[in-house]
Amino acid sequence: MLSKQKTMEAIEKMYQMFPEAHGELQHNNPYELLIAVILSAQATDVSVNKATPALFEAFPTPEDLAAASVEEIIPKIKTIGLYRNKAKNIKACAQQLIENFGGQVPTTREALVSLPGVGRKTANVVLGDAFGIPAIAVDTHVERVSKRLRICKLNASVLEVEETLMRKIPEDLWVKTHHTLIFFGRYHCTARNPRCEVCPLLDMCQEGKNRMKLHNKAKS
Repeated sequence: MLSKQKTMEAIEKMYQMFPEAHGELQHNNPYELLIAVILSAQATDVSVNKATPALFEAFPTPEDLAAASVEEIIPKIKTIGLYRNKAKNIKACAQQLIENFGGQVPTTREALVSLPGVGRKTANVVLGDAFGIPAIAVDTHVERVSKRLRICKLNASVLEVEETLMRKIPEDLWVKTHHTLIFFGRYHCTARNPRCEVCPLLDMCQEGKNRMKLHNKAKS
């Protein structure tokens, strides 16, 4: 695995590649971000961003969303995958925000994961992006990049990936690194066709070197 020093060298190169990395879910407040992240499970940020303007226009507060029926919510999010279950989840989430948290999005992971549709990854996104509380949310991109670069073990669980990143990266850089890893994985180190041939991290990426060997062998 990469040492703490080598991990930070890799991260610094990613910072240079994507200096403007940021959360791409559109929102105006913690409530909108929370609902958007719940909707983004097994869906793209692009698809969520297309649906949420109409959703939040119709239900601008947790009280409005809690009072709506699932049948009223579904048409607003029908373009997103798993829309029926998500409609139930965001309504139940809004209800619990009102009943348990005075209509405010809580600022602790423990409280956030008590809400319907909210797991550790969603909670970490909300902590970091809504409140600036240090957290690293491990999505498919963060996990893939961390394993390809051997920042963590190849067989590490999602939680183990998160814990490894937290050990190797200074706490004040967790949120920035989370977004940078996502941009690097989404736009450069992609799942199917990573851009190894032009990657500034190739010299420290064993998987990239292996891919290039196979690529060059196939060409010769």
